[in-house]
Amino acid sequence: MVTSRNHGMFTKVFTMRMVLGILLTMALASCATTPPSSVDNICSIFKEKSGWYKQAKSAESKWHSPIPVMMSIMDQESSFHSKAKPPRTRILWIFPGPRPSSSFGYSQAKKEAWQTYKRDTGHGGADRDDFDDAIDFVGWYNNQSNRQNRIANTDAYNLYLAYHEGQGGFEKHSYKKNKPLMAIAKGVAVRATRYDKQLAGCRKELERHWWWPF
Repeated sequence: MVTSRNHGMFTKVFTMRMVLGILLTMALASCATTPPSSVDNICSIFKEKSGWYKQAKSAESKWHSPIPVMMSIMDQESSFHSKAKPPRTRILWIFPGPRPSSSFGYSQAKKEAWQTYKRDTGHGGADRDDFDDAIDFVGWYNNQSNRQNRIANTDAYNLYLAYHEGQGGFEKHSYKKNKPLMAIAKGVAVRATRYDKQLAGCRKELERHWWWPF
């Protein structure tokens, strides 16, 4: 027989567990959407955002695009901010105007490119502010550049130029008229090399926990 006292205790315990579950969910959601504390070291990024390594590894396996290359491109595009958008233009140097493009999220993918990605991969529920989907998009795009423009999977410099200009623009060498962009691409390549060396030193440790869901 359940007494009113026992029932009250059960209700309190159940309520506490529900509250703790909600708080844990909120904490994990916050952790997933906030950028890493430091973006200079890929090992630090993956240790802080432990689920990201598993997702990046999946994209690497699927699209044959090295993790350091994909992560370097993403860092350049958004600094790992899930809601990143291009800054608004200015009207009369004062009033905020429209944004220069529809780029959004970790990968800064434009709406048109994102729709193509979803159609080609069958991943209709993909979101640009979801790291798992965004890293998969970067890998997919690099794979397209490899196939269409014959850019090596490890060539972060040219892959970034194709990522920024589009495969058609890259084919026409549109980037050659944009020296600042070429300088940025060199920075992406340098970062990819640094990430690669760093990852070599912590990959074994990350592999031991790759299965962990968070």
